[in-house]
Amino acid sequence: MTPAATATVPRGAWVAPTRPRIRALRERLAWIYGVPVQPPHRDPLAELVLTVLSQSTNDRNRDVAYLRLVERLPDWELVARAPVEEIEAAIRPGGISKVKSVRIAAILDAIAERSGPTARALGLDPAPDASPLDLTWMEAAPVAAGRDFLCELPGVGRKTAACVLLFAYGLHDVPVDTHVQRVGTRLALFRPGAPLDELHDEMLWITPEGAGLELHVNLLRHGRRTCHARRPACSECALRRMCPGRVA
Repeated sequence: MTPAATATVPRGAWVAPTRPRIRALRERLAWIYGVPVQPPHRDPLAELVLTVLSQSTNDRNRDVAYLRLVERLPDWELVARAPVEEIEAAIRPGGISKVKSVRIAAILDAIAERSGPTARALGLDPAPDASPLDLTWMEAAPVAAGRDFLCELPGVGRKTAACVLLFAYGLHDVPVDTHVQRVGTRLALFRPGAPLDELHDEMLWITPEGAGLELHVNLLRHGRRTCHARRPACSECALRRMCPGRVA
């Protein structure tokens, strides 16, 4: 059965989930999917580029495009100096390559212009020989400062910024993609109809420090395997009794 559309709930009528409910859902998800372990990879530029390449395609095409890019241009400074046409040719398997190549080039240009001054303004002076694309200062910076810097880059929003902060450095930010948004809304973790900034703020509120990777990955897994957009497998769902958005 296809689920009915979820009506927007006004802010004043929204009741946020309780801490015990959040804990129970998190424990149930961990029982189903385990607790994922993924040490920070400390390559924020790779995370930025991967997230751009992931738009409007599947993981396989994204990965092929990324591997072709780093094989052809194995250093981020080479990517930054390359003609957009060369970037576009490398990432063509990922789809929408003309748009994505321009965005990648614009992001790298903006980082080269702003990263050093931002780090120095935060008292995190880069090494004298640091690349203009160096973002290592973000690991020691306040999370909000790193998030603000990333969200000022061309085409970068809260989800992409959260991916960089969480996966590159293990910082406390949690991406809300379409799967997390859908599952979280059905489970009444998010206000139905809330804008993306509010969803990310709520995700941070419900996620204990250090549990960002676990909750993001397990909600995403549940969205991909069971809580599908058009035909959720509610009758087979291990969260059925905890879900106010289930389909009868």
